[in-house]
Amino acid sequence: MRLAYAVRALADADHVPEASDSALANRVARGDREAEAELYRRLAPRARLYGLRHLRDPAAADDLAQDVVLMTFESLRSGKLREPEHLGSFVLGTCRRVVAGLRRGVARRQGLLERFGSGLAPAVLGDAAPLDLDRVTRCLEGLPERERSVVVLSFYAERRTDEIGAELGLSSANVRVVRHRALARLRACVEGAS
Repeated sequence: MRLAYAVRALADADHVPEASDSALANRVARGDREAEAELYRRLAPRARLYGLRHLRDPAAADDLAQDVVLMTFESLRSGKLREPEHLGSFVLGTCRRVVAGLRRGVARRQGLLERFGSGLAPAVLGDAAPLDLDRVTRCLEGLPERERSVVVLSFYAERRTDEIGAELGLSSANVRVVRHRALARLRACVEGAS
């Protein structure tokens, strides 16, 4: 006759305990790709749940989860997260900051629309031809990579000029020039001039 606690002990001996989040964070900081995969598996659902609760949009929650985990990995690799045992708090704080930034952007756009929208409505709703999204996509894909990157980072990711410059290795002035030229090419392509 076996005792219950002995059976439990034998079962536990076969089970290898999972690494803690902080142990995985230390491994990620050293460049361990397997630890990254495991930590992503653990952190992404938490960040996504936060996004679902606060953004109420599954696509936005997915984007939030990916952005937060990538920011966490970058902080671990660069040594900015010095206390891996506080990883959960760091992830939660990052979720809060990203969602707050998204809300500020929405509020800013809404404020601009309320302030200037009445003057724009006739021009937007007038005789303007509907936007051909396929053509815009083709034109955007036809831009040189650097110009396309600047346009996407400027208008989709809503990054500041200095941030774009730092990411692409350009000066702020150069980013503005590249963006100006890219928009001119994009406009000409969409309007059918090229």
